Amino acid sequence: MSEELHDHDRGLSFDLPTLHRRKMIRLLAGVSLVPVVGCSSEEPETAGSSASSSAASSGTSEASCETIPGETAGPYPGDGSNGVNVLKESGVVRSDITSSFGSANGTAEGVPLTITLTVVDAASGCDTPKEGAAVYLWQCDRDGNYSLYSEGVTEENYLRGVQETDSKGQVTFTSVFPGCYPGRWPHIHFEVYGSLDDATNATSITATSQLAFPKDVCDTVYASDGYEQSVQNLGQLSLESDMIFSDGYDQQMATVEGSVDKGYTATLTVPV
Repeated sequence: MSEELHDHDRGLSFDLPTLHRRKMIRLLAGVSLVPVVGCSSEEPETAGSSASSSAASSGTSEASCETIPGETAGPYPGDGSNGVNVLKESGVVRSDITSSFGSANGTAEGVPLTITLTVVDAASGCDTPKEGAAVYLWQCDRDGNYSLYSEGVTEENYLRGVQETDSKGQVTFTSVFPGCYPGRWPHIHFEVYGSLDDATNATSITATSQLAFPKDVCDTVYASDGYEQSVQNLGQLSLESDMIFSDGYDQQMATVEGSVDKGYTATLTVPV
């Protein structure tokens, strides 16, 4: 993996403004940071010893419906905000993102992963699916590299795709389990748009956030072939020390089920 990934997401100097805004939004909404941190410290204990893990509150709770926390898109978004814009390319609207499209032909290797995001209307108490919205999803590959940006895969565009939400507010992507690179907890980026046209024109982003993975699942996946470097990287990290998830991750922790042999499913409710 190239040296540039060691400071992926550009560190605190890049992300501090975003994290500050996120905390201010929670304060203005009357949500104390102390309970959020308290819940965070308990999460690793609940993600215990089975092949299926879920957050204590995967996106919503019975008492309230909070908008998904806003996060940085990082330096490798591919949405035109930092160089290349894959959203305007023909072929980006797709459910299977394991392979590149257009003139590129690479395929990302790794443990199969199916990701389903359910976009709901936070203003209605999360009871109303957001049909006709769109989600742009992107992630690193098994080696921790991002297509279009990282050395060796700049000509590839795999692990990036756009889907329109259905009547249930859902989008589903076929992918591979992402690797863990230095400095960041395993995650997937996504942007929510008001419509498919907005997404493919890279305009009017409704929400930008990240999905996190439970530690026990990561440990199991990273014990398989091809993820050797991720074992060492994950061992130096925790959700509580991660620059993005350290101030709370209950709404962003995916519910993950499956196995290395059969593949995994990751689901998350995304209130916007």
